[in-house]
Amino acid sequence: MSALLDWKYISFAHPYFFGLLLLIPFMIWWQLRKKRNDQPAMRLTTLSGMAKVKPSWKARLRPVLFVLRIVAFTALIIALARPQSSNVTESIDSEGIDIVISMDVSGSMLAEDLRPNRIEAAKKVAIDFVEQRPTDRIGLVVFAGESFTQCPITIDHNVLKEQISNIKSGVLVDGTAIGMGLATGVDRLRNATGKSRVLILLTDGVNNTGLIDPSTALEIAKAYKVRIYTIGVGTQGSAPYPVQTPAGMQKQMMPVQIDEPLMRKIATETGGKYFRATNNSSLAAIYTEINQLEKTRIDISTYKHYAELFFPFALLAIICLVLELIFRYTMFRTIT
Repeated sequence: MSALLDWKYISFAHPYFFGLLLLIPFMIWWQLRKKRNDQPAMRLTTLSGMAKVKPSWKARLRPVLFVLRIVAFTALIIALARPQSSNVTESIDSEGIDIVISMDVSGSMLAEDLRPNRIEAAKKVAIDFVEQRPTDRIGLVVFAGESFTQCPITIDHNVLKEQISNIKSGVLVDGTAIGMGLATGVDRLRNATGKSRVLILLTDGVNNTGLIDPSTALEIAKAYKVRIYTIGVGTQGSAPYPVQTPAGMQKQMMPVQIDEPLMRKIATETGGKYFRATNNSSLAAIYTEINQLEKTRIDISTYKHYAELFFPFALLAIICLVLELIFRYTMFRTIT
């Protein structure tokens, strides 16, 4: 019965039978016409004596026979149209990609050539990127003078986005250890089970510290078949950078130095691509392009199950017809 009430999931196998409902107005017209023709005629000199005569209860209830016929006819048409309830199930099969975002959090990431600064802009686009990869396992590595796994590879993207939001500059020893950030990201991916392994390395400087040289980390990445997309963040020339002075925090113009040859080499030799982000919009466009380059195949199989609902209407039609016949030949029987 609940399936009959939930019309959102109801469909009809033969809806063209509803065209027969157009016969109902004709049936009503025919019944009224027949009623007028069947009225007996008598010639009386006056109607004053008939005014006090009230119709019997049988006469008042006789139209019920026609109502039962109309209900039976309507229910029969609905039964012929074959109402069905549908239940849709989906089977989703996806080949996920394992991704690690390795983000520079050194002091220079506080430069304000991106708004409000480089690190906040990088966090925002990283969160947007995660939201567009619902079936992928993604992890997060941060590095400055050393590297640290902020979030292991996970499918729980709510936890991952919270960890990205919590990134702050100054939590690690200052410096730019590109080799360490690269090696830690590869280490997170070496046992990954996805169809491909991808590392997104974002930095705004040159390698100036760390226990692992970028060239060594690159060879490790190639050995584990990790594809690397490198992103250099910073405008051309110089950028405003907040500096603590005896007079308080002041902004000073600092030169932007990015080791682009190294970034290109890392990307090219691993099958990735190098990007340069000079403002917020270009950084967002870079992540959009990476999202397009690393497509995840998702197969969705839809199954629709039908349950027949015509029986209650057919039963109602039979009951109404039987009642009409019983009443017509018992209490409403007429002598012709």
